[in-house]
Amino acid sequence: MGKFITRSKYLAYYFKKLEFSTFSEFLKYASQQTGKSRSYLFNDAVKCVYKYNIGLMDYFTFHFYEMDHEERNKWVGTGYKYEFDLRTNPKNTREILENKIKFYETYTPFIKHSYCTISDLRKNNEKAKDLFKHISGKIVVKDSLGQCGFDVEIINTKDYTLQGLIDYMQSKKFDLAENFIIQHPAINQLSPSGLNTVRMMTMINDAGGVDILGARMRITVNSHVDNLASGNIACSIDLDTGKINGNGFYSDITKEPVTHHPVTGVELKGFQVPMWQDIMDTTKNIALFRPENRGVGWDVALTENGPDFIEGNHNWCKILWQLPVGEGLKHVLDSYK
Repeated sequence: MGKFITRSKYLAYYFKKLEFSTFSEFLKYASQQTGKSRSYLFNDAVKCVYKYNIGLMDYFTFHFYEMDHEERNKWVGTGYKYEFDLRTNPKNTREILENKIKFYETYTPFIKHSYCTISDLRKNNEKAKDLFKHISGKIVVKDSLGQCGFDVEIINTKDYTLQGLIDYMQSKKFDLAENFIIQHPAINQLSPSGLNTVRMMTMINDAGGVDILGARMRITVNSHVDNLASGNIACSIDLDTGKINGNGFYSDITKEPVTHHPVTGVELKGFQVPMWQDIMDTTKNIALFRPENRGVGWDVALTENGPDFIEGNHNWCKILWQLPVGEGLKHVLDSYK
């Protein structure tokens, strides 16, 4: 009974947060693909929330409508991941990951780019002055508590005075400004429209060491942010070689995976992520820096000077982790219970 009540609460939350236009589009698409009625698929999705501890949208994103029970049971869904994150990253320790300003202050040795808060701008201190001197001529402004890249903008430095920037950030409720990161030329050739990052998923194991659960290349497609939720693609990276080893996947189920970047035409499979060993070593070091948060998804930008950490996610995306490999990975997380 307790599990039923908990998952009923989850279901109510999923409906509250649901983007009904996308849900309706996916429901229609799944019906066309399977020949099953929309009402059948809707009821099946609700049943799967209870049976497999997934979210309503997970049903479509992971193509549950095409799977049998055995296959469905392999996938990490929203409810399962939420409960896993509570165990591995307790609420009293995860604030340094939820707040980007606290993240930068905590993990300073791993942050290469400069940043300042709106408070720094008001004081016009050295951090604020450095912001206007950067060679890129661009500034990234954001909400320190924002998620999925939705509260991020890139602006031209020349368009703003100090007070003008403060006024603009206040109007948008932004509290963090950063120097625009100039990415490695090889990454820029892959996709120059925005900053492309590597998501490294780590777990602190029982022996106190670091297990890397996976690496995914997040690739922009005519976007200044690389999140899947913004219409971009993601690929799996081979941990041994640092090479992309599969197609690029969208979270939009109506779009087929791609073998080449849709805009630049660069072939994805075999693409070598530069400085791979440096990324692996630095990721293990940052994971051990504050090990009280055991499971973290690190976003790593690549520059000519090496990896630059953008953020750490306590609720790292189970879609980004599983979709590019086409495999449910619940067995991996089950081993850390």
